Amino acid sequence: MSNEQQKQAADQERPGVDDQLRAYLGKFVVRHFGELARMENVEPMLGGHAGLTYGFDVFDETGQQLGGYIIKLAPKGVRREGNTDVYRTAPLLNTLHGAGLPVPAVPFASPDEDEFEVPYVVMEKLKGREFFIWDPDPSFDLRPDRVAPMWRSLAEVLPKIHRVDWQRELPNWESPRPLPEEISRWQPIYAKALEPEWIAAADRAREALEATMPDANPIGIVHGDYQPGNALYDNGELQGVIDWELVRIGAVQQDIGWLMFCADTTFWTDNIKPCSPVLPEELADIYQQGMGRRFDSIHWYQALAAYQLGSIACLNVRLHRKQQRIDPMWEEFAHTVTRFYERAVELIS
Repeated sequence: MSNEQQKQAADQERPGVDDQLRAYLGKFVVRHFGELARMENVEPMLGGHAGLTYGFDVFDETGQQLGGYIIKLAPKGVRREGNTDVYRTAPLLNTLHGAGLPVPAVPFASPDEDEFEVPYVVMEKLKGREFFIWDPDPSFDLRPDRVAPMWRSLAEVLPKIHRVDWQRELPNWESPRPLPEEISRWQPIYAKALEPEWIAAADRAREALEATMPDANPIGIVHGDYQPGNALYDNGELQGVIDWELVRIGAVQQDIGWLMFCADTTFWTDNIKPCSPVLPEELADIYQQGMGRRFDSIHWYQALAAYQLGSIACLNVRLHRKQQRIDPMWEEFAHTVTRFYERAVELIS
């Protein structure tokens, strides 16, 4: 899927900046920055898993920029739970930012509906651009010696996230999600796939994962979609890890498994392959060195990631083809769904 197709799909999914939102943002800026402050460059942001995301800048009366920000709004009329509970990311991101990790700070947030009619978080805008691994922006230098460090830097940062003491720093934030649930929760989703062969392949992958399930430890903060498309880079340097809507407490190896899966070109068909000059084993080595230990089950988590994205594709291809959520990207993924499941079984057999 090209950058232009991606933008068009996002435009179909998200409205522009309407007058009501501009009015709410105007009041927000005055409330927090003063009567003479003004906002500029208000625009919808591409990406994000839930809710509505907009960027805006704030200036004082002399034209001095006071800051650049990203606001995420919860979707209206949707139960606020899990990834639709936008506010839940605020304490987590501030904890990680306070620990010196490359994530945006959240200076403003509210679980209430009095300012924007829905809960919101306002994050500091970081510089850089996402590296969309299936079709990177033309501004990126795609030579292997320039792309590989971007993958490696994510593997280097990940242990620092996973070593954060969530029980001390985020008491009562969330209970750990059991590892069996990371498998079983996808069964009713892929069971609605339009292609019977996908359902059969998913069943085989699920059964193989359940039969070889490792110990879930260590438990910690799990990003949930940890790959370069959810990171910002400036001149090839990692500036921040973003899009934390899928974050949870659980088996931390899920993140390195996801990163390895995204980098492993053997899972992908020719029509949609990641721009990845690194082997998953190299990413695993970097991660394990940072964690100070080896993990015998790390490839099981890579297989789990393939099973999960395959199931997500089952859902989104169906929604696209039924014109319930138009996104041409999923037609590209449709060519590789069966391969995801089959390679997952091969990896853990």
